[in-house]
Amino acid sequence: MPYVNVTDDAAVVFLGSPGVELDEGNPENRFGLEWLDQVTGALDEAVAADKPIVLTATGKFFTNGLDTDYVAAHYAELPAYLDRVHELYATVLTLPAPTIAAINGHAFGAGAMLALCADHRIMRTGRGFWSLPEAALSMPFTRGMAALVRTRVPDAVATEAMLTSRRYGAEEAALVGIVDEAVPAEVLIDRAAEVARARAGLVNPNQAVIKRGLRQPLLADLNVPTPATLL
Repeated sequence: MPYVNVTDDAAVVFLGSPGVELDEGNPENRFGLEWLDQVTGALDEAVAADKPIVLTATGKFFTNGLDTDYVAAHYAELPAYLDRVHELYATVLTLPAPTIAAINGHAFGAGAMLALCADHRIMRTGRGFWSLPEAALSMPFTRGMAALVRTRVPDAVATEAMLTSRRYGAEEAALVGIVDEAVPAEVLIDRAAEVARARAGLVNPNQAVIKRGLRQPLLADLNVPTPATLL
């Protein structure tokens, strides 16, 4: 399950279980309902630490996005499920602390969008892709998800990513503005800690106020209930 490791520099939220490369119950850190609640709880704990917040994971995946098994088994509940995903995005977008995504591996679909919610994004080189596979899977984007991608990366990149399902490695992702930095795996967390140290003085409730103002139209789109007619 997701957990928090508080260091001198940051509250580090891990999306998987402590002490293991792969969470046996959720090896791809998919957005199960229980996982969503656990991540939200971990973020609350991170906020209480009064430090910048780093969002990362271990193993092959940062997160592989939606829990497709749940979606297949609970199709009638899909709108409510997607609204819950939107709630997580809105939470990360408005945290009262600087946020840094340290993308350790694959970030696909809803997981790629979660990474976009961080204020600063660092991706490891050598392994892992950032990708929105919805077009290739004949899946639409919700209004909130489309707004998130459109407002968090350059327009031409959003168009390519959403319409072609292209996979971006770390260097490409940094070049086109999906992430801010591409670094080797062995320095990923250290680099995130450096960014956290530089922004430590900005941890206060005013961060959330500024973020809500900066991202008001996006937050409004994320708050629109998903219609049952989406699919």
